[in-house]
Amino acid sequence: LSAAPAPTPAGSPAGRAGAEVSDGNSLPIGTRLAEFELTRTLGEGGFGIVYLAMDHSLQRKVALKEYMPSQLASRGAGTSVSVRAERYRDTFEAGLKSFINEARLLAQFDHPALVKVYRFWEANGTAYMVMPFYEGHTLKDTLKALPGPPDEAWLRGLLTPLSEALKVIHTEQCFHRDIAPDNIILLGGAHTRPLLLDFGAARRVISDMTQALTVILKPGYAPLEQYAEVPHMKQGPWTDIYALAAVVYFAITGRTPPASVGRMMSDTYVPLRQSAAGRYSDGFLSAIDQALSVRPEERPQSVAQLIAQLDLPAPAALPALPMDDTSDDDRTIIRPVRPAVTKFASPGSPIAAPHAAPSGVPSTQPAAERSTADSQSKPSRAPLFAGLGALTLVALGVAAYLALAPAPAKRNIAEPDVSPASVALPAPPPSAVAPQIAAPTIAPAQVSTIDPSTEFDRILAGQSPGFKVDVAAKKTRLRIGVDRLSFTVHSEQDGYYHVLALGPDGTLIQLMPNATLTQHRIKRGETLTLPGAAMPMEASAPAGTEQLLVVVSAMPRDLSALKIGSDSGLTELAVGSRAAALLADGASRNPAYLGRVVCPSNTTCTETYGAARLTFDIVP
Repeated sequence: LSAAPAPTPAGSPAGRAGAEVSDGNSLPIGTRLAEFELTRTLGEGGFGIVYLAMDHSLQRKVALKEYMPSQLASRGAGTSVSVRAERYRDTFEAGLKSFINEARLLAQFDHPALVKVYRFWEANGTAYMVMPFYEGHTLKDTLKALPGPPDEAWLRGLLTPLSEALKVIHTEQCFHRDIAPDNIILLGGAHTRPLLLDFGAARRVISDMTQALTVILKPGYAPLEQYAEVPHMKQGPWTDIYALAAVVYFAITGRTPPASVGRMMSDTYVPLRQSAAGRYSDGFLSAIDQALSVRPEERPQSVAQLIAQLDLPAPAALPALPMDDTSDDDRTIIRPVRPAVTKFASPGSPIAAPHAAPSGVPSTQPAAERSTADSQSKPSRAPLFAGLGALTLVALGVAAYLALAPAPAKRNIAEPDVSPASVALPAPPPSAVAPQIAAPTIAPAQVSTIDPSTEFDRILAGQSPGFKVDVAAKKTRLRIGVDRLSFTVHSEQDGYYHVLALGPDGTLIQLMPNATLTQHRIKRGETLTLPGAAMPMEASAPAGTEQLLVVVSAMPRDLSALKIGSDSGLTELAVGSRAAALLADGASRNPAYLGRVVCPSNTTCTETYGAARLTFDIVP
């Protein structure tokens, strides 16, 4: 089957009826919107579309963002946008208003660490904003590519412009509320100037009005007050301060802090002044620890107070940092949407000598574990299915915590115009790893490198007789930024399900269990639909074939020996020679990604399991 040719959009150049048309709601290449000609679709999400465009008035490339909430609206004739049904109109209009307000605010701000808006306007039933076309790399990618944690001077150089940018927006009673390493990019030839991205105001308004479970609250970066609307726990400057401190924590340790919702019940946070002592000054670590306090009133109450506690220097460019791989010919293009993760180094961008933290005290994570690739491995990426976070209500848990706590002192801070959605309370951590019994007879793989696809084959070949597992999906062709992952699992035995995702670039992610979805039991004869409403997962770049391996085991299994990182509650596992090195001291005949059984005390362990594989085609 082939699609009929798209009609020429109103205002597009003559003779461009056959212009390239992207899947989804994006406009055809060549469309003209005022003086801007669309030359490429950069990204299409659930709330907007970003295009690369040529500004024919000033003869420059720009990024043009169109308000397009795909759940509420559809593309009409030409360039027009219309609501899908009248019942969606109020929500659509509220999101449109928020989109315009965000553009208006950004247009007023003038700071090198904030996105600049050149122009915004309403037309065709929607709205647009035009911004610079930024080229650089996310802070997340930058940190992953380092051989070790950056030193204190570099972190201070990062914090200074970001803190000053937050002071600017906080002065207007505007709060970012989504600060994270993937929302900060480093610009310039040596990637030394930080830029804060993605306020996402329209997304929050729509999600608040529809109670749609699509707001992205990043576990570890979102403070407690973002999880529930409570009268005496307002959001304010301290909300962004928590997230900014969490970014520093990630830079130092290579992992996100414990989720704030879990910390309110059982705080497992280990202060940086203990875990990173000797590598950074005590005053610096203590200030970050305080900014990560669970209770808002215990954090610095303004960015100015944080700057004073950190004794930050005057704004200056960051020193260049070394990457593990400087031979890559690909370049990551960053724009004001969540970009796909690609290799870090770019041609023409030489990287200077390392600025690693002092090694007098062992790092909380070995340098080998912070590298994103070895000589035989492909680079790390974000999970192909981007976890949108657990978004069911935790009002009871938060209310119980707050009922026992005194109300903080009143502050003359304006309340944010939007309340983000709440999320599910993480369950307690799994029990300790118990001794193993004999594993199924599986031929050991005597190799110096571990290939996930081959290991998947071994897992499927070694499953226990009578432990049948079936997996199925109604839709196996998923569009990036549009379709969500959904599949069913049926087991003929009681057990615990584990789901691994092998992406087109060779990155291996443990999708389930995770920091949010800790309860992963399945009963005999039961059919589960996963991931479920608590943690929707949307297809994201890169395009290609994605393998899902589902293992149902009589006992929970632990793959922590292969863990090399985590983000948004999902665990990345080592592959290739790196995986082989991590398992070099083990003599288990089990396939590498089957893991070790985890049993409660006084329980006989068994390694019986069943498994099935499912393949998805991820397309633009």
